[in-house]
Parts: sequence; C-alpha cells; structure tokens
Amino acid sequence: MLDTPLTGVVEGPAGPDAHPDHHHESATPIGFWIYLMSDCIIFATLFATYAVLGYNYAGGPAPHDLFEPGFVAIETALLLFSSITFGVAMLKAEGGNLNATTLWLVITGIFGLGFIGMEIYEFRHLIHIGAGPERSGFLSAFFLLVGTHGLHVTGGLIWLVTLIVQLRLRGLIPANMQRLSTLSMFWHFLDLVWIGVFSFVYLVRLI
Repeated sequence: MLDTPLTGVVEGPAGPDAHPDHHHESATPIGFWIYLMSDCIIFATLFATYAVLGYNYAGGPAPHDLFEPGFVAIETALLLFSSITFGVAMLKAEGGNLNATTLWLVITGIFGLGFIGMEIYEFRHLIHIGAGPERSGFLSAFFLLVGTHGLHVTGGLIWLVTLIVQLRLRGLIPANMQRLSTLSMFWHFLDLVWIGVFSFVYLVRLI
C-alpha cells in the first residue's frame, strides 16, 4: 500500500498544478481595475491643471486661433469608430471566429494609427507656427493632457499588435480571451477620456 503512487495529487486537471493558473487569471482583472483607477487619478490631475492654466495665454494664441473644428471632429471620429470595431472583434471572439476577430482588431489598429497620425501632425503644426508647449501656460497644459492621452493610445496599439500575434499563434484560448477583454477595457477607457478632452479642451473653447 505504501508503494502506491499518489497520482490523484500530482496529475490530472484537478491536481495542485491547476490552482495557480486559476488564481493567476482571476487576479488579472482586479489588478487591471486598480491600474485604471490610478490612470483616472492621473487624467483627473491633468484636467485640473488644464482648468487652472487653460486661460493663461501670455499674450499668445488662444484656442480660436489654433484649433480647427473639422480636423478635431475627424480625429475624434477615428477613435470612436475604433471603439466600435473593437466591440465587433469581441463579439467575433466570443463566437469563436479567429479570422474575423483578427480582421476587426486590424481595422481597430488602423483607426488608432490614423488618430495618432493626426495628433502628431497637429503637434508638429503647432510647434512650427510657434505655439509650442513653452509659449504659454495654456499650451503647456494642452500638450501635457493631449500628449499623455496620445502616449496611452500608442501603448494600446503596441499591446494590440502583440495580442494579434498571440491570437494567431495560440488561438482563442481562455488566456487570450482574458487578455482581449482586458485590452478592450483599456481601449474603451481611452475613448471615454478622449470624449472628455474633446469636450473640455476643444469643443467648449470653440463654441
């Protein structure tokens, strides 16, 4: 009896090796929600900074002199559409369609790249005409707030490309589905932040 191997302890899906993976996966959403809350604090601080400095033009250009409503509307539409396409990708993933999921993630990435491209163009144009972040308190706060959001979108695009590679290599396994869900939360969060930026930084100042 003492020579009988304890196979029930070390083998099979119910063995101890199964529990660490379960705990690791269940902890990921909690940790990411904590990260998102910290990001909320960061952006709340940046919005507050802009609220304080947003009218300090130092004799320089004001929003009406710099921002073009049509340009900003297109930029905003790109990010909003990317959120919609990400939602479609999630539906396709839940339906088990890997190719369709990949396609909609690629479309999401294209919209995201278009948004970042327009933001870089706007920054380059402002600096070229002498409206860089050193020109006034208003422009310092503007570049800091909008630039921080842009860095987050850039990070999201890198994450998106990495996830697409993981999906193509390993498919719609539970771990990849969890990663996809986590990135979806992050992407929609950036969408909500941009709505705040668009309303508070661009729209209010141009009305």
